Amino acid sequence: MEHAVTKSPLSVRRAMLFVVACAMLQHGGFVQGANGADAAGATRVLTPGASLATAGAVAGVAHAEVNKSPAGPGAQGDVAELTRLIHSASLNELRTTYNGGYGASLFFYAQDLTFYVALFQDKHFWRVIKVQDEARAEEIYASFAKQTEQLADIDIRRAKLQAQTAYIERMIGLSEDRAQRLQADLNVARDQQAKVAEYQRQARDEALVLRDEKEKAQSQLRQLQQQVQQLQQQSEAGLPAAR
Repeated sequence: MEHAVTKSPLSVRRAMLFVVACAMLQHGGFVQGANGADAAGATRVLTPGASLATAGAVAGVAHAEVNKSPAGPGAQGDVAELTRLIHSASLNELRTTYNGGYGASLFFYAQDLTFYVALFQDKHFWRVIKVQDEARAEEIYASFAKQTEQLADIDIRRAKLQAQTAYIERMIGLSEDRAQRLQADLNVARDQQAKVAEYQRQARDEALVLRDEKEKAQSQLRQLQQQVQQLQQQSEAGLPAAR
């Protein structure tokens, strides 16, 4: 008994070394022949109890590795499945609602009598629900359609505000252009008005000068006419009067 107790820790250590060796061989890429030789040698050294314990430990490690492995290529979600069916033209589109950049669609896959209800944004699927109950599919579709209204509300309001802002800015531009045109016309009118006023002043001054000149000329004409008349009378003195 004492001899068995003394060798028991050694057996446990060998069992642990065997587990580590198996794990290293599994992940290190050793050749199959060397792997089998090492495993056989280790098994011959272990006691039967240790061999059973080691077998259980190795099985546990293998099970853990399988659970950690990624899903196979056949595994996919409802979004990927719906996308594949759409690309293969296998679906009937029953209903579609658009609100802004959001939308909801109800598809029917006749082969499996299955309904797909999708919620999407900008043509990208967001949520996909797969059911076989038509009433349930219609209920989900109505809910998704209502969600698109709520989700698109801010986008619609933003689009309206952007359009209104663009319109106001365009009106501002047109008003500024109109104001510049009117200001240009007003400047021309003011310049022309100043020219007209100056012309009128000059014309009035010239008229006054011409009136004075006219009066002087008339006075001179009257004097000359009187002088001519006097000279005429003097030249006709002593002649019979004209009949």
